[in-house]
Amino acid sequence: MEGVSQDFAPWRMSIAPMMDWTDRHCRYFHRQISACALLYTEMVTAPAVIHGDRDRLLGFDGAEHPVALQLGGSEPAELAEAARIAGDMGYDEINLNVGCPSDRVQSGCFGAVLMERPELVADCAAAMIAASTVEVTVKCRIGVDDQVPEEVLPAFLEAVSATGVKRFAIHARKAWLQGLSPKENRDIPPLDYPLVAAMKRAFPQLHISVNGGVTSLDQAEAFLADGLDGVMIGRAAYHEPYDVLAEADERIFGAGSGPDRFEVIERMRPYIARHLEGGGRLHQITRHILGLFHGQPGARAWRRILSERANAPDAGLDVIDAALQPMRRLAA
Repeated sequence: MEGVSQDFAPWRMSIAPMMDWTDRHCRYFHRQISACALLYTEMVTAPAVIHGDRDRLLGFDGAEHPVALQLGGSEPAELAEAARIAGDMGYDEINLNVGCPSDRVQSGCFGAVLMERPELVADCAAAMIAASTVEVTVKCRIGVDDQVPEEVLPAFLEAVSATGVKRFAIHARKAWLQGLSPKENRDIPPLDYPLVAAMKRAFPQLHISVNGGVTSLDQAEAFLADGLDGVMIGRAAYHEPYDVLAEADERIFGAGSGPDRFEVIERMRPYIARHLEGGGRLHQITRHILGLFHGQPGARAWRRILSERANAPDAGLDVIDAALQPMRRLAA
C-alpha cells in the first residue's frame, strides 16, 4: 500500500509506540488494515540513533507512512542530531518520550522522570526543532510520584509549548517511579481523562491527544466529540488489530472502508516473501499477526498453527496457508 497524503490529520488516531511490539513488521501489518492511522516506532534512544545500526533501528518501508519515530534521551545536542538523522531518513514526525517509567529509562534520566524537569524538556525540544526538518512532538504523563497533576501538567505544557511544540500525546495516568513496575504503571494508576480534556480547554492552540486505557473506536469517537484532537491506542490495537483498525479510516477519518481479514493477509504475502528471501525468519512477522482473527471462529487454530510452526528455520508461506485453511473453511 502506498503512503497516504499528509493533507488529512493522521494524528486523529494513532497507534502508540510500544517497546518490543511496534517494530517495522508490526507497523507494515497495521498499515495494511488502516491507510490513515499514524504509526509510531518503538522508542529508540538518541545515542543509539547516532552510533548504532541505523537500518536495523530506523529502517522502514515506504508503505508505513505516515510514520513517527519516538526518541528517548535528555541531552539536547544528542536529541538534535538524532532528530536531524531521522528527518533525513524520511520520518513524518519526531516524538520525544517523556512517559516511559522503566528503571533503565530512569537511570538514563529520560522518559517519565523528565516530568520533574520541564525546563530540560524545553531545552531538548528547542534543540530538536532547530535541527529537524519535520514536526517535533511530545508524549508525556500527567505527572509522576507525589506530583499534583493539576499543577504540574499545565506548567509542563506551558514550558514545553513555548519552544514551538504544538502537539502533545498525554497518557492520562501518573507514573509511579518508585514502587510500581513498568507493567503495573500501565494499569494501576487511575486514569484521569477529565484532566486531559481540561488541558485542551486551557490550551486551545495546542493539539492534545489522549492515551491510556482506550480500547475501541467507540471510545475514540467519544473523545474526539468531546473536543480532543486525537486519540492514541496501544495494547488493544496490538492484540485486536482488526477490531480497532478496520473501521478506523471510515469512522475516524471519513475515508473508505478497510479490507477484510483475508485481504490483509494477501497484502502481507509479498512483504513476507521479501523478508524471507532476505534471510529473515517467519516468526519475526507472524508474532504480530496472531490477533488478526480475534473473536472469530477458528481463531485459536490460527494462533496455534502460527505459534507452533513459524519458529522452524525453514518456515515459509506454507505455514500461513496452513493457518488460513480452517479460517477459510469456517468463513465459507
